[in-house]
Amino acid sequence: MPAEAFITDLDGTLLTSEQKLTDYTVQVITEALDQGALISYATARGYVSAARAVSQIVWKHPLILYNGALIYDGINGKVIDGYWLDPVISGEIIALGREVGGVSPFYFSLDEADCERVLHEPLKRSGEVQFYNSRPGDKRFREVDRLECPDRYRTLIISYIGLFEELQPIRQAALERFGDKLQIHFMKDIYIEEHYFLEFSHPRGNKSDGLKLWAQHMGVETGNITVFGDHVNDMGLFTAAGRGIAVQNAQSELKALAYEVIASNNEDGVATYLKHTLKMKRESVSGE
Repeated sequence: MPAEAFITDLDGTLLTSEQKLTDYTVQVITEALDQGALISYATARGYVSAARAVSQIVWKHPLILYNGALIYDGINGKVIDGYWLDPVISGEIIALGREVGGVSPFYFSLDEADCERVLHEPLKRSGEVQFYNSRPGDKRFREVDRLECPDRYRTLIISYIGLFEELQPIRQAALERFGDKLQIHFMKDIYIEEHYFLEFSHPRGNKSDGLKLWAQHMGVETGNITVFGDHVNDMGLFTAAGRGIAVQNAQSELKALAYEVIASNNEDGVATYLKHTLKMKRESVSGE
């Protein structure tokens, strides 16, 4: 039987609206992993941020982080693979934000030792402060007087946080200047009211290519992967995987692509689906 895998988004999908795992979800996924199920997650978060939210589960398999830009071994703390944005383009994106919008981004990267780093200028705008304050004690973050791309750092994501009217001109200018040399995610934040994320990464730094890269390393056919999501940035997962499952609270665009719509993130939708599906498969095998 070909290997089968399950990949879930985190925020809005596996995590509740309070950015937490329920006891039921922890129990179901832990038991499934202990029984040999191939389950992992794909998220816009980095490892430090994701682990803070889901560390109650021992994730035994590689993870898809930064919207697909990084494949990471959380057990051993090692970078497996990834897609890094060109350093020259990275610098130009930072300069573009100053030139067009008078704003500076968060610079998510890997340093020379493969450690996650988030560089930023002094934070003054509301959305940036709220984002930073939602990650207390996060040692990735380092304030600099003027943001530049350090030598030997690898760019994962350049992320602007602001109001739509602040970020749209930056997005448009980047499209005109760089075209398909960038992957651009522009989406409303689900936690900070009225704020958006504008994120730039390698052209293949998306969940579709990230899933394919993960599948190559795991020896799994993408057609044998079931994915779960809620947001438009999960569309890449749905188009690359064999089966896309949307939670009830998902955006309508994603529901339109879904093979099935299950209970919401606040109703243990993913865990309930996994428990039922894996039980059916075990019974099927034992009955053969």
